[in-house]
Parts: sequence; C-alpha cells; structure tokens
Amino acid sequence: MGPKETQKILIQDLGFKKYKSALSLQEKLQKQRIAGNTPDTLLLVEHEPVYTLGKNANRNHLLQSRDKSVEVHNIERGGDVTFHGPGQLVGYPILDLTNYKKSVSWYMRTLEELTIRVLKEFDIEGNRIKGLTGVWVENKKIAAQGVRISRWVTMHGFSINVCPQLSYYDGIIPCGIFNYDVTSMEECLNKKISIKKVKNSISEIFLEMFTSRNKNG
Repeated sequence: MGPKETQKILIQDLGFKKYKSALSLQEKLQKQRIAGNTPDTLLLVEHEPVYTLGKNANRNHLLQSRDKSVEVHNIERGGDVTFHGPGQLVGYPILDLTNYKKSVSWYMRTLEELTIRVLKEFDIEGNRIKGLTGVWVENKKIAAQGVRISRWVTMHGFSINVCPQLSYYDGIIPCGIFNYDVTSMEECLNKKISIKKVKNSISEIFLEMFTSRNKNG
C-alpha cells in the first residue's frame, strides 16, 4: 500500500523497518508538522524484535532473564518498558492536536477507542481497565500506547499484537504491570490473522475517526 491522502491525513505503510530508522522518520515528520510543512500522517510498521523504555521507565522491569540479543532503546515517550517485533502492528500518528482537541487524555482515550473498534471488526471484544493505559481482552493486554507531544504535535503512538511471538514478553514486565498477562489477536481467535487485513482496518477506522474530529476538515 503506497501513501494515500484523504481529508488531509496521509497514511504510509512502511512495511518492515528497523526501530531506529522509524524513530528518525518520526522525529523528522514531527518537526515538519510543527513547521506546517507536512500533513497529519499515520505511519504503520512492523519492527525487528526490540525492547523500548519510556523516559520514566523502571529499568528493573527489563528482566535479566531476557533474550540479550534483543536490542534495547531508551526513548522520549511516556510509559514504561514494552516490546515491538514481527507480528505486532505499530501505528505512529504525527498529528497536530490543535486541529482536534488540545488534550493528552482525550488523545490517549481516542487511540484506545481506535483499537477497540479495530478488534471488534475481527470479533474480539477489547476493553479498558480503569487507571491503566491500553486495551485488554478480559485481563490480558493486547494493545499498548505511549506518546510524546511537542507543541501539540504527536509522535510515537500505539501497538496491536496481531501474531507476535509472545515469549518475548517473558523478558520484561510489560508497561511495568505485574499482575496481567499479554495476548494477541491470533491467540484470542485461535486462527491465523492477516496482517494486511488489520492494516486496512486500522487505516479505514483511523481516517473515519480523525477526519470526523478535525475542526478544519
């Protein structure tokens, strides 16, 4: 899927891209968006196995028993430690929230709503847990979130476990939460899930949700 523009939002499928490369692209696009030189953009990507620690992360949540061949990156987003890897779809919205609502909590809840709606299309019931960020199926986390906002322009974003190797999560305390397990769409449905279909679903629902909430749209 190449870049496509609808209602001033560009969706770009990066396919499989190294974490640091995608991070550099995000940083570049965020600066361009702040300057008004690029439209609102959603990047969709899968990464090689990597653990990332947010700016307030507890490094003890990165366990000594983890696979030491997996790279670790310290990054400037909210949240604790998380995993990215093949089979997990990551969305990086670069949005100017002044066109929507200048509220971090509104934005985080909207990303959760996006994930819940995507899961529903695959007959999976996602839900929120009070006081926690992300989306859950029963008591297992299926989607994580962490953002960084500069001059009301967002970067980083959300991830949905489609069919990743869940054993990678054994090396961390995901998001610093001890008493909940992690799951995936494939595990919930006990069948293969098409990454392409999930990408298409995310793209359609993201455009529908955010174009309808764009004050300038």
